[in-house]
Amino acid sequence: MITFEDVSFRYEEDGPAALAGVDLHIPEGELCLVAGHTGTGKSTLLGAVNGLVPRFTGGHLRGRVTVAGHGTESRPPQEFAHLVGRVGQDPLAGFVTDNVEEELAYGMEQLAVRPEVMRKRVEETLDLLGIADLRGRALRSLSGGQQQRVAIGSVLTTHPSVLVLDEPTSALDPTAAEDVLSAVLRLVHDLGVTVLIAEHRMERVLQYADRLLHLPGDGSVRDGTPAELMPDCAVAPPVVQLGRAAGWSPLPLSVRDARRRAAGLRQQLADRTPGPPHPVDTDTDTDTGPGAGTADAGGSQRTPLGEPLLTARSITVTYGSTVAVRRVDLRLAAGEVVALMGRNGSGKSSLLWAVQGSGPRRSGTVESAGGDPGDLPAAEARALVGLVPQTAADLLYLQTVDEECAQADAESAVAKGSCRALLDELAPGIDGASHPRDLSEGQQLALVLAIQLTAAPRVMLLDEPTRGLDYAAKRRFGAIVRRLAADGRSVVIATHDVEFVAAVADRVVVMADGEIVADGATPDVVCSSPAFAPQVAKVLSPLPWLTPDQVARALAHAGAEPAAALPYEGAPR
Repeated sequence: MITFEDVSFRYEEDGPAALAGVDLHIPEGELCLVAGHTGTGKSTLLGAVNGLVPRFTGGHLRGRVTVAGHGTESRPPQEFAHLVGRVGQDPLAGFVTDNVEEELAYGMEQLAVRPEVMRKRVEETLDLLGIADLRGRALRSLSGGQQQRVAIGSVLTTHPSVLVLDEPTSALDPTAAEDVLSAVLRLVHDLGVTVLIAEHRMERVLQYADRLLHLPGDGSVRDGTPAELMPDCAVAPPVVQLGRAAGWSPLPLSVRDARRRAAGLRQQLADRTPGPPHPVDTDTDTDTGPGAGTADAGGSQRTPLGEPLLTARSITVTYGSTVAVRRVDLRLAAGEVVALMGRNGSGKSSLLWAVQGSGPRRSGTVESAGGDPGDLPAAEARALVGLVPQTAADLLYLQTVDEECAQADAESAVAKGSCRALLDELAPGIDGASHPRDLSEGQQLALVLAIQLTAAPRVMLLDEPTRGLDYAAKRRFGAIVRRLAADGRSVVIATHDVEFVAAVADRVVVMADGEIVADGATPDVVCSSPAFAPQVAKVLSPLPWLTPDQVARALAHAGAEPAAALPYEGAPR
């Protein structure tokens, strides 16, 4: 179905190769997971499938890409619309109409699908993705996750032979992500659709993938089954990391695989108390014997929670007749990292904007050391409470990365190079002369995070900050967040990334229909919910372990034999 013949691509003639000598043949009806660190060329590979690379991106491509026998060098991308459906990283950038129903029908209109068929497909897609209640909504009024489902639906209605999805679940809550992937799997299994998915949250997709395309960053593409490539793959989901720590072979690719062989590991860990799961940022680890749990990941004592930095009372947010946030109380303490979770459209973003002062607030009050941010000029409010929005690139307006970093240093009155140093921690290797809009989604997000973190206000609000970040970047970002907390700041992270929450957050607040329905310590909240539980918690349940790091440190401290040497349920004799 898809063939790459000695394909090489460079954005600049004398620049590094994004793709180098790539040979691939992807047959009909396969689900291929495209994996690699941020900036290694995943979006470039996907864009080459229908000719967007190089026709719209520019650059220099050698070799040949064909889809169903048609070469992309001889036809423009629009002539592949009936063959290839593509959803990019930013759904809003791809919309061409005003409301949900019109967007779902637009692609079919361009392909001259009969009206009666169009109506039937729209209804099927609304039901398939669980968005029937959104049919008349304006696209710009939707949450990021809702927009992402609509973008996927607008492609599904055209019934393409190939689906190219770039970070399709990054803004979706766990349940919505499962629904979307289930729909994609039905297309693969029942209709023989070929699907390429680039996804940093590999834990959501790996178990379903027929093939893994790993981009190590040198322009090459490693091609094989997940089982073949995972043992030495540079990016791996938590369940694979757990298998490596335990010494299992073959490595598990799903929670079910891991649970079948985890009996011995649960025995080893049964009398031990997990240490804090926060990212390690020193070379010294204290560990997790009975009664442990007060040291941080680097071995120092966790900073006790301090005085409240911000108190929100009875916050209500409405949009017309729609109540987005309903009488919510929220208290944020110094030294605390709070994860704000909930379904798409539950009110998380609206609450963050109302607390920061820039968003609408129908009623309620916010108290901080400098007053209510909503009553202060923008510059003063930003110094009290910083916010990184879901569409982070909206904050980028200069011509180069270096200019953005220098402006952040100047506005925050910090030493020159501070912002750039933070950026290098989050996403190393970004060219300072690059235009910010030319960066990948993950790189843009890393740049905006670095800009906002340079100011380091006492309260930091982050809306889906891990979208587009690979595991290594999220680990580095988690270490930065923990340092902010250790410095006495409070950080709130609205996210659907349960693995990041398990590794970084002290406390989890869950919202539903504009109200807080759960508020407690991270292990208590996430382990009690099948939807929000991380992979390690599911594997080792009912033990309260959350991350592979916790398990690895415990096994290293105990000098335990690899768990792979122990029998497990279902093992062949």
